[in-house]
Amino acid sequence: MKNAITLLALLLSILSFSQELTGLELLEKSIQYHDPNNNWKTFKGTLWVNMVTPNSPIRSSEITIDLPSDYFYLKASKNKNTTEYSINKGLCKIEFNKKTNLSKKIKKEHNLSCKRANLYKNYYTYLYGLPMKLKDEGTIIHNKTARKKFKGKDYIVLKVTYKKEVGKDTWYFYFNPTTYSMEVYQFFKDTKDSGEYILLSEEELINGIKMPKNRAWYYNKNNKYLGTDVLEKSNSI
Repeated sequence: MKNAITLLALLLSILSFSQELTGLELLEKSIQYHDPNNNWKTFKGTLWVNMVTPNSPIRSSEITIDLPSDYFYLKASKNKNTTEYSINKGLCKIEFNKKTNLSKKIKKEHNLSCKRANLYKNYYTYLYGLPMKLKDEGTIIHNKTARKKFKGKDYIVLKVTYKKEVGKDTWYFYFNPTTYSMEVYQFFKDTKDSGEYILLSEEELINGIKMPKNRAWYYNKNNKYLGTDVLEKSNSI
């Protein structure tokens, strides 16, 4: 009897391995979990996020993403300074402590530029649009997925790279093998010791999309904790 059970377990394991999801199949299952009604492409909403980092004041951000109108707005406050960026159909506007006529000295000292505004737009739209953003043009979804244990949990892992005009980093996305929820992502630059991994915890339902409430960032090379982005509240616009 014991031998029969062992043989059955082995056969089930082989069958499971032979039916492993492809990269695109895994991505579709995760999108079905996070955005079952395909709401991301018409997303309009405002997110309030606190960035909590060791030995540093909290950075509070108000982020508005309106994809149909091609509009992005970020208001970030830290210490006594408040920076506001808006990009409306490609037109960039910068305010610093409620002033728009900024000197070159102030811009340099506080790293204020339209290039940085676009970096923030791409950054927040990418992170809060995952995993749906992995269907964007220039994204290369690798066909072979893998089973991997990370921080004591089992995951199905998707490897993603990008066309050279889009990005150079290599990303790995870790999905719950039962629900296909995205729970971890990790990126590497030039070496295996470069880059960071991000642990996702809890969820908020925003415009019908399940988004992570907490993003905790760590270095790959030494597991050093960098900080956590906490989604405090949100609303539709």
